[in-house]
Formats: sequence, C-alpha cells, structure tokens
Amino acid sequence: MKKFVWFVLTLALVLSACGAPAAPAATEAPVAEAPAATEAPAATEAPAATEAPVAEPFRVAVVMPSATTDLAFGQSMYDALVRVQEEMGADKFEFVYSEGMFVVDDAAAAIRDYATQGFDLIIAHGSQYGSSLQEIAPDFPEISFAWGTTVDTFGQPNIFAYEALSQEGGYVNGVLAATLTKSKVVGVVGPIETGDAKLYIDGFAAGVAATNPDVKVNVNYIGSFSDVALASEAATTHISAGADVLTGSAQMVVGAIGKAEEAKALWFGTQSNQASLAPSIVVASQVYHWEVMLNEMISLIQAGTLGGQSFSASLANGGQVIEFNDGYALSAEAQALADTTIKGIVDGSIKITLP
Repeated sequence: MKKFVWFVLTLALVLSACGAPAAPAATEAPVAEAPAATEAPAATEAPAATEAPVAEPFRVAVVMPSATTDLAFGQSMYDALVRVQEEMGADKFEFVYSEGMFVVDDAAAAIRDYATQGFDLIIAHGSQYGSSLQEIAPDFPEISFAWGTTVDTFGQPNIFAYEALSQEGGYVNGVLAATLTKSKVVGVVGPIETGDAKLYIDGFAAGVAATNPDVKVNVNYIGSFSDVALASEAATTHISAGADVLTGSAQMVVGAIGKAEEAKALWFGTQSNQASLAPSIVVASQVYHWEVMLNEMISLIQAGTLGGQSFSASLANGGQVIEFNDGYALSAEAQALADTTIKGIVDGSIKITLP
C-alpha cells in the first residue's frame, strides 16, 4: 500500500515538472513609423508690380488777336506759357495756340473747337472775346476757360479772369521818362482807350507828373491795336512837337519804336521786353509775367476748381517786372530812383492816383 502511494506521488511530481506550458515570450512593442515627410510646396513668386498709369499732361489752348512774336500782348502770353512748360516739364504740360484772331467770330469758332477737344484750360487772350466766352463756357461745364485783361467772370463757375495792374509799371516808366527828358516833352502812342493800355498810359502820366510837373505829356490814341502805320504817324507827330521820350502800348508800337530810333528819342516799353527792337534807345520795359496767374489757375483746376476767380498781375506778386535794357547806359542815380519807386509801390508807400 505504501509503495502504491509513493508511486502516485512520484508520478504527479514528474507530470507537473514536464507538462506545464511555458509563459509566452514578451514581444517588443511595435515601433510606430513616422509618416514620410512631405516637401513644403515651393514658394510662388509675388506677381510683378504693375506700373502706375502715366498721368496725362495738362493741356492748354490759347486764342489771341496778334502774333506770338509781336513783342507786346500776344508774346507776353506765349512767353509765359513757355516758362510754365519749362517749370513743369514738357511731359506734364502742353500748349497750342491760334494767333492772328482779329475777327471775333473766327476766334469764337477756335475757342469752341478747342473745347470739343477736351483741353484742360482754354485762354481767350483779349478783352474783345468776352461775349464769345460768356456764350461758349456754359456749353462745356467740365472745361476751364480764362480771359483777360479783365476781372469779370460773368458769374460762371468755369471762367477765370485776369488783369494787369499796368499803371504800376507805367508809373515807374513815367518817373524815369521825366528824369531823362531834356526837352521836357514826352509822347504817348495809345491804341484804344480801354483795358490795360489805358491803365498803363494813365500810370505813366501820373509818374511823370509826380517827378516833374513841368514835363508835358502828349497822348494820342490811334483807335487800333494793330495799325502799325498809324502808330508810326503818331510817333512822328510827337517827335515834331518836341518829344525826346516816347512810350506806347499794344502790338502796333513796333512802328512807333522805329520812328523813335530814327530820331534818337528814348523809348519805354510795356507788355513784353522791347529792347531787341532798338537796343540803343529802349530804356526799360514793363513785362507781363502771366505765369504767376497761370500757375494758380492750374493748381485750382487740378484741385477741382474750374473758375469763378479773378487774378491781378502786379509788381508785388511778380506778375509785372521792370526789365532794364543792358544795352542802354542808365545812370546810377536814375537806376536808384527806379528801384526806390518800385519798392515804394510794392510796400504801399507810393500811392498811384489815376484820373
């Protein structure tokens, strides 16, 4: 019995040692693979900057009764436009002109034609064009117009007006004329008794009277802005009456200057520098520098104001300049007197009284 029990126990031990299943081997945690790196998309180039549109030039058209080379009213405007173009640049400022527009109806047709072409500013450079401008401007409310010499804009929002205070330069010339005359007689060849021509002549006479009331001033209005022959006749009459100093206004004075040169009488100019016509006798010229007004008009138009304002050219604002002729030997005393007179007009210490 004991042997049997021992046998059973021994058999159990053997079975427990050899027959128990082994624990499974530990497996490594699977390694998580990082997703394959993708390349960043290539940077795209910024679109090329587009060039800003080129600004259109400011365009001006001028209609004038005389020529751009008249050494007077017409040339004064032409020279001013050239100066504006030089300041602004030819790519930013352009101008065209119609000269010799003595017939008002022809001038009106030219003004209307320029308006239909869309010019930024159309200048009717002559007081005779006022009624035409008054009729045409309302038909083109987006176009600016200007005319002179006057201060009347007719209450139109697209009309500018400009004038020259020509009595100021006339006064300076009169002071010098009274100083330089030896015969104590001076002659004036006037066109039509109106506008800046009358202002200049009245100022000239006032300057003579203020300097030497003993000097006689003979004035002859010939009734024309352009009649050179009549201007020559008037100058001859003045010289025959003893005048050794002459002056005059408008484009017809080229005839008068010729007669003055023949007689060796002195000459004082206005509107444009007339020294080139007779370098030996022209003492000084009152010159209109319309660019002072034109620059203001252009700035206003570009800012949206198309008219309704008037401008005056004066010695103070540079719209008038006394240009002395280097070819004439003006004495230091006379030059000093002229400079003092100009200064007095500018600062208001000299008051010009006109008839």
